[in-house]
Amino acid sequence: MSTPKITARCHPALEPLLPKPVPARRALPDWLREMPSEAPSEVLEGAMVRTVKHCPPFLDALGLGVMIPLACDLHFDKGAVSWDWEVPALPDTLISRAPVGVHVPEQATGAPWQLAVNSVLKFMNFWTLEVPSGWSLLFTHPMNREDLPFRTLSGVVDCDLFRDGYVHFPALWSARDFTGTLPAGTPVAQVIPVQAEAMGLEVGVMDTAQVSANRAVQEELGTETGVYRKRYRR
Repeated sequence: MSTPKITARCHPALEPLLPKPVPARRALPDWLREMPSEAPSEVLEGAMVRTVKHCPPFLDALGLGVMIPLACDLHFDKGAVSWDWEVPALPDTLISRAPVGVHVPEQATGAPWQLAVNSVLKFMNFWTLEVPSGWSLLFTHPMNREDLPFRTLSGVVDCDLFRDGYVHFPALWSARDFTGTLPAGTPVAQVIPVQAEAMGLEVGVMDTAQVSANRAVQEELGTETGVYRKRYRR
């Protein structure tokens, strides 16, 4: 089964106001572009080592699926949040006019989460998302984005059925003393299509041919640069 197309739609009155979802590969962070390709290693007595900028699995995760952006600028001052966003009244829909909401802390009772503020922030999403029959969507924190002052919680929604509703994004605010602006367009959730039917699992041991093939791959990886990227990556 080929990877499905994700269709995103918004209310027509909001279209001029909203940053649009984009393929995640077009929303790579600035720090990735700016980081060096190599750096001296203190552990290796100054020898140069390649950084994660050379790691295809790391880069592929950053660029997987679709990124949902923050609807408008959010201003934070030690846990208090405000915004200035002129959203028109929409009498034909029940969508929130606020870009964020909250979950009260009791809703996280028993979960091993450290809440930096006395609530769980919820980024409001103004886009419906549809996928073909048999597919679901995994919503998760933008991959490898520890630079963001929040962590979006992960969830899976059957958006082949729930195609006319909004999926919002609860997030743990991780920076208690953060003061500043989280700008419109900041990625708040990465959306990845997954097959609705669970994949099976078989666990076993390698046969003689598989042991030999495994050894050959390890030797390649240890002696040649870029083997995975050149031979084992689509």
